[in-house]
Amino acid sequence: MNIILAQPRGFCAGVDRAIAIVEKALEKFGAPIYVRHEVVHNKFVIEDLKAKGAIFIEDLADVPAGNTVIFSAHGVSQAVRSEAEARGLSVFDATCPLVTKVHLEVRRLQQQGFAIIMIGHKGHPEVEGTMGQGDGPMFLVEEAADVASLDVQGHAKLAYVTQTTLSVDDAQKVVDALRARFPDIVGPKKDDICYATQNRQDAVKQLARDVDVLVVVGSPNSSNSNRLREVGASLGIAAYMVDNAGELKAEWFTPEARVGITAGASAPEILVQQVVERIQSYGARSVAPMDGIEENVVFSLPKGLA
Repeated sequence: MNIILAQPRGFCAGVDRAIAIVEKALEKFGAPIYVRHEVVHNKFVIEDLKAKGAIFIEDLADVPAGNTVIFSAHGVSQAVRSEAEARGLSVFDATCPLVTKVHLEVRRLQQQGFAIIMIGHKGHPEVEGTMGQGDGPMFLVEEAADVASLDVQGHAKLAYVTQTTLSVDDAQKVVDALRARFPDIVGPKKDDICYATQNRQDAVKQLARDVDVLVVVGSPNSSNSNRLREVGASLGIAAYMVDNAGELKAEWFTPEARVGITAGASAPEILVQQVVERIQSYGARSVAPMDGIEENVVFSLPKGLA
């Protein structure tokens, strides 16, 4: 048995920045620091930040007046921003800059009179934040089959945006269906799916040529981690997602298995190394990284924390 590590894998620049914002706020202002929604979707990261003094809430009403609140990497609606301002809360925004780019896109398109179709997963916090960026008409589609039943009567100008953590291939199917039904629909100048999501999916596609089993390290509520597992499964290899090494099962691995390991953009490398060690205990003899893209994107911290 041998192990090949995907490259790139794990933390992206947006996740690095979001975690750093919480940690810096704790250092500067002391505990507690309130965070609206899980700052990133990873159980290990959240438990670590809780231990340092972060309190995760879903409703701003749970933040005592005069306290500091951090918005998660997934972004928030304009209504949430207005509520924080009205309650006099000190705010640090950990929204990923690539999500912010989509928010600005939505507002610009609405100002130009477009009705906007968002491609994304219903109930995901990023989708809720993006859908709440303006007062203009917005519609949500999750998959290509949804396009046929979309009722956009009375809206002559249509545009679309996407959740940043979708499967590149699945999103393209929805875009193709939208363009087939609405030939004049306007899309973003640059793909909304973030560089890290795309790079990690491309790495899995490359990895799938050389492995029989794929293990994705990521939490169940992590959209981009789920997409990595789906990409692997779609290429005909056994693909599993685990939150940590304790969820691995020995029966997934034959003595001659070629095992690929990757991690979602919110999963820390320590969890990958623990997964490697557990699979080595099952008999893996070698561990090697694949050739892949070296990411060097860095996002700056907000004023007041830099």
